[in-house]
Amino acid sequence: MHDIEYIHKNSEEFKKAMESRGMKEFTAQDILDVDNKKRLLTTKLQSLNGKRNEITEEIKKLKMNKSPCEGQIETSKSITNEIESISLKEQVEKDKLVNILSNLPNIPAQDVPIGADENDNVEVRKNGEKRQFDFAPKLHYEIGEALGLMDFERAAKISGSRFSMLEGQLAKLGRALTSFMLDTHVNEFGYTEVYHPILVKDESMYNVGQLPKFSDDSYLTTDGLRLIPTSEVVLTNLIADKIIEEKELPIRFTAYSECFRKEAGSAGKDTRGMIRQHQFGKVELVSITTEDQSHDEHERMTNAAEEVLKKLELPYRVMLLCSGDMGFAAQKTYDLEVWLPGQDKYREISSCSNCGAFQARRMGTKYSLSANKKIKQYVHTLNGSALAIGRTIIAIIENYQNSDGSISIPNVLQKYMGNVNITN
Repeated sequence: MHDIEYIHKNSEEFKKAMESRGMKEFTAQDILDVDNKKRLLTTKLQSLNGKRNEITEEIKKLKMNKSPCEGQIETSKSITNEIESISLKEQVEKDKLVNILSNLPNIPAQDVPIGADENDNVEVRKNGEKRQFDFAPKLHYEIGEALGLMDFERAAKISGSRFSMLEGQLAKLGRALTSFMLDTHVNEFGYTEVYHPILVKDESMYNVGQLPKFSDDSYLTTDGLRLIPTSEVVLTNLIADKIIEEKELPIRFTAYSECFRKEAGSAGKDTRGMIRQHQFGKVELVSITTEDQSHDEHERMTNAAEEVLKKLELPYRVMLLCSGDMGFAAQKTYDLEVWLPGQDKYREISSCSNCGAFQARRMGTKYSLSANKKIKQYVHTLNGSALAIGRTIIAIIENYQNSDGSISIPNVLQKYMGNVNITN
């Protein structure tokens, strides 16, 4: 959610920011017109309430003196009727304003490159050496199916397209990765592990910016609950509607969950394999900070996600997303892209975003300053994948494949996998 006072004071800058997020021919004046109309109605209501209070006091005195007050009572009734009428009009304008602001993405941070799509993203750094194969590397699904441990046909028969089934050692690899990632984030980076529901109310989705704009992207149950697209929804809502003391920040949560997305608009993209699925597992990181802490926390969170890739010895690069490629609630995002030799390209495996106060305004979450507890400011929220389990399995299969069709296991996972490689 946006600060309406900021828009009043910086309407041209806000217009440019929205245009950089793909809001073509956007004008801030539409917002200001609605807000000005609402403010006029609010001012009128305040004036009418003042008059009614004065008349109420006058009626009390007249009654005490046993003087006639019928005229004053009629005037009070007339004012009350007018207040009720204007209140309804004011609520209409409030709803209009909230609806407009709720559908506008976050303002990009100052150091975010302006661009239209992924072609305008900027490479920040690379890490790791690409393996040199003495054979033609295969795609993950070719290897998995040949091993008899990855099955798309049975998954499609049971659930439809964009689902997969892993068995045996590949299923165990997913479990190993989950434990390894959670252990890393809890023990090395101080995150608090959370086990949480995967069904949430619309309000929880709204709070983090998933609704109303992306209503068609999530699965809605018949009783009005939604399957989460990411643990970010639950972990961020843990602090909804709260006033937190500054000394408690930063707060850090991590969780593994199954995630569910309709993948609307992805027809024809990554139809083979496990890259783009309706259901996938992910380890998520969420941080709640002060305004001053959020920049450094963003770098720290990205480093935590990178550390997982470093331990797995997977080559990757860090990309700073441009304004047109960022998620709706983000003001700055780093994507981690892992090298996939089977595809001969880097593919996203993590996205770490600083949302600033955008989500906090929707949730009504603030912190009280230690120096003066009467002063309260909106918290900043951050989230990051660390990492997506399915895509990490893909990266291990393709980077650790052998000429005989087997898959070696990264050293850091050996203890989780019983010190054996994946073979027929």
